[in-house]
Amino acid sequence: MNISSETIANSNQTLLKNHQQQFDFLAEQLGQNGVEVEAVIERLRRFQVTVPSWALGTGGTRFGRFAIGGEPRDVLEKIQDVGLLHLLSGSNGAISLHIPWDQNNDYIAVQQLAQQHQIRFDAINSNTFQDQPGQKHSYKFGSLSHTQTEVRQQAIEHHLEVIKTGEKLGCKALTLWLGDGSNFPGQVNFQKALERTEASMQEIYAHLPADWQLLVEYKPFEPAFYSMVIPDWGTALMVCQALGEQAKVLVDLGHHLPNANIEQIVARLLGVNRLGGFHFNDAHYADDDLTTGAIKPYRLFLIFCELVNGVTQVDNFANGQLAWMIDASHNTKDPLEDLLQATEGIMIAYAQALLIDQSALAAAQENNEVVQAQEILQAAFRTDVRPLVAEARYRNQASLNPLHLFRTLGVRQALIKARGNVSRATGL
Repeated sequence: MNISSETIANSNQTLLKNHQQQFDFLAEQLGQNGVEVEAVIERLRRFQVTVPSWALGTGGTRFGRFAIGGEPRDVLEKIQDVGLLHLLSGSNGAISLHIPWDQNNDYIAVQQLAQQHQIRFDAINSNTFQDQPGQKHSYKFGSLSHTQTEVRQQAIEHHLEVIKTGEKLGCKALTLWLGDGSNFPGQVNFQKALERTEASMQEIYAHLPADWQLLVEYKPFEPAFYSMVIPDWGTALMVCQALGEQAKVLVDLGHHLPNANIEQIVARLLGVNRLGGFHFNDAHYADDDLTTGAIKPYRLFLIFCELVNGVTQVDNFANGQLAWMIDASHNTKDPLEDLLQATEGIMIAYAQALLIDQSALAAAQENNEVVQAQEILQAAFRTDVRPLVAEARYRNQASLNPLHLFRTLGVRQALIKARGNVSRATGL
């Protein structure tokens, strides 16, 4: 479905008066508190959150999946859907592909469609946690960590092919998440499994283009439930340090045990220049893959506090130095609506963090003013910054209220009409 700029402009016109009143009031209040409102809006305008190709369709659980219809059936339709999201939000200007789910050898057609929708290709993802049709060796007992050389070599060669695909599309990073692990004590030798993994990753790293990054992701459990080869940020950091400067740690918010202090992990990785980026989502228990900001918005805000404080160059938020991506699974929501909500949640947390009086906070920390430090943070967090986020969208020629316009235009119904009720996104 195509949405014209005229349609967005007409919709904005009906909302503009109310928005302007809310924005003017907030801008005046913030200005009186010393906030440079225009600088905040400019940073919000430039901030882009990548959409993963697999999040455009219905996800599910091991107990079932509830299809919604109108889902993208191939990578071309996925690019179209991200283009639609970007038109509405102004903040989804990139897609992250997953190989082999999104393999399409007509690279010219794929690139032309992406350019048409003003979408770039972000980090590309490999897959050695599933066996593919016709695959010679199984990954049932691991891939890069497997005891058998031929299985490891097959997994290495897959990653090299993924890099080649990414080069043709203009990607600048490879995301590597391993499902390798064990379900029972004694099943694997912990040290040898990690040694084999590092050796395999060294071969992959040796073929990494000079201007690329290797983003190493960690996860404490699932699909293996006793041990994972790369279970935590410490192991991921060890692997990255063994590989080289182009290897960075990717932080998925759901890949932590309950109540982990993720903001401190972010600060640690920033401190050694090993933070590669994020997979944004939310969770109550584990890797729930829920809408970003729906469960723990304060934690998301605190993460952005560390980022705003630790990333000294403004451009690093906008020019691809860090990878910002949503990673969620939608089983009861419309995937596109969920992605719009997630983008809004991320932008809100970022905007709130930009309101912090960094000088006052630093002084409170130096003087051990515990109460004052809390007051400074919570003053920013409790500010309703939605008018700022909406103004940034408006200046990007996007929608003042993306979700409202999505529903008003009947986008899902139009997609079902075009693609059918039984369409299914590849890989899901």
